[in-house]
Amino acid sequence: MTARGDGTLRRDAAQNRDRLLAAAGELFAERGLTVTLNDIAHRAGVGVGTAYRRFANKEAVIDALFEEQLRDIAALAEEALAEPDAWVALVRFIEQSLDKQFGDRGLNELMNAPALGLDRIDAARDEIAPLLTKLVERAVAEGVVRPDFDQSDIIVLQLALSSIMHSSRAVAPELYRRHLTIFLDGIKVDRAGFTRLPVEAMSSEQTHVAMTGRRDATPVTGS
Repeated sequence: MTARGDGTLRRDAAQNRDRLLAAAGELFAERGLTVTLNDIAHRAGVGVGTAYRRFANKEAVIDALFEEQLRDIAALAEEALAEPDAWVALVRFIEQSLDKQFGDRGLNELMNAPALGLDRIDAARDEIAPLLTKLVERAVAEGVVRPDFDQSDIIVLQLALSSIMHSSRAVAPELYRRHLTIFLDGIKVDRAGFTRLPVEAMSSEQTHVAMTGRRDATPVTGS
């Protein structure tokens, strides 16, 4: 029996790691951060022992995936900066980054639970903030957004819309697009008119369910 060389073992280890990360990404997107490392190993088609050799725990998997997410978001920002129209570039980045988050429950939960990884938030700031600053400064310089608009406003917007995604997903899954449109109309300068909102407002019943998570509760109505 021929012994396997170090190079083959390293390739196998790298392939197993890639399979585990791909499986984790799928599971986190589908089910959120409640999945276990055992679940990830099963989806990846590798043994649990192999999973624990590659990652000490689920937190290590989340760290690795978040690094990939950062690279993806940074790539979106770089692509937006290549767009010559400052307003189009800004809107494209915001919409694409939110669309990415909307389809990924794990990323959405991470955005809504900063205690899961303060280091990840610092990494996101250091990696993404300079790119967002360039997008915003160009839009301000060209006079297409209000002069006091700041890159930190994009972060706050994403946190707010992340919360809307999380709470309204079961009753009005695309509600966040309505509030994104309201936000964009609020920052744009010299617009000809207000953009037609792409999603209807929630009913009082839907709002109650979204805010409380209780489908069996009776919504409070005004007198």
